[in-house]
Amino acid sequence: MKRITVELEKSINNSYDIYLGQNILDRIPVLLGRHRWGNNYVVITDDTVASLYGEAFRSTMNRAGLPVETMSFPAGEKSKTMTTLLELANRMIELGCDRGTCLIALGGGVVGDLTGFLASIFMRGISYLQIPTTLLAQVDSSIGGKTGVDIPAGKNMLGTFYQPKAVIIDLAFLDTLPEEEYVNGLAEVVKYGAIESRDLFELLKVKREEVIGRHMGTLELLVRESCRIKKGIVELDERENGLRRILNFGHTIGHAIERALDYRYPHGKAVSLGMAAAARISASMGYLSTDACREIEDLLSALGLPTRLPPGVGPEKICEGLKADKKKQKGDVRFVLLKNIGLPFVRGKIKDEEILGVLTEMVP
Repeated sequence: MKRITVELEKSINNSYDIYLGQNILDRIPVLLGRHRWGNNYVVITDDTVASLYGEAFRSTMNRAGLPVETMSFPAGEKSKTMTTLLELANRMIELGCDRGTCLIALGGGVVGDLTGFLASIFMRGISYLQIPTTLLAQVDSSIGGKTGVDIPAGKNMLGTFYQPKAVIIDLAFLDTLPEEEYVNGLAEVVKYGAIESRDLFELLKVKREEVIGRHMGTLELLVRESCRIKKGIVELDERENGLRRILNFGHTIGHAIERALDYRYPHGKAVSLGMAAAARISASMGYLSTDACREIEDLLSALGLPTRLPPGVGPEKICEGLKADKKKQKGDVRFVLLKNIGLPFVRGKIKDEEILGVLTEMVP
């Protein structure tokens, strides 16, 4: 089992470790016993993960003499609401949870975001752990302390920055991950290559067959490198005041697509479309070469990710959704663009016609 430390020096108590390995579920009680993050534990998960791993995780904890309760909710982005959050909070009170309780997020991004938000506000803050079970959560959402819920006005509009005590990544969870969810996660790995690492970008191209086939050695390399990149950015900018904004490459238009489709479209696919659009905007504005733009789209397509808009959403509706972007400043939507693969920058004041023209090109 490998360990990567996220060192948040300005608030040293917020620093934590990322543990990465395969079939390491049985080591979790050892970590809990060593660090004593809580007096009792509550696992929060969704009904899909609960049916696959809920009982096994409970048995592992019980064999180690660690008390644990489990709460679950229906899987999917539709559950990422204040209603679900309040139901979980009320259930915790019924269970007698207090400030010594530690929450365990066992699931994908929705589970992690909800659990982290709940931990940040329950009794003004309790401990929590991230045990991500999807590729997307393992390489991205479980790291960095972003928590939140969706509201009708937009995605993640309510939330906090609240760091977990640890992130425990077991690659064995990926064995049961549906193909669509697996490909979703690959979008975030492509993002890291595009904004930070030409080597990672090339690895995805050269090892494409192994990536698609979930070759464990290659997977571990992808996840480890993604974690290294994200932790390095978070260490420098924990609260997204500057550098961390580059992690939003593809997410500005991606979130607008999700909103336009009422959050029924997978996040990874939406980010893929957002990256394709951002690369095209970068090229049309003269920042990125057409060859590099094509290279990004070709890699996305080769990994099974979309580069053309899905049915049911037009360019105008996506542009309308951009008005709800939570990262805009004084009404100006900020985009992460590229000057080259591995060389991102943030740019505002992009004309509506520029965005609309690129999105129109992406209509099949």
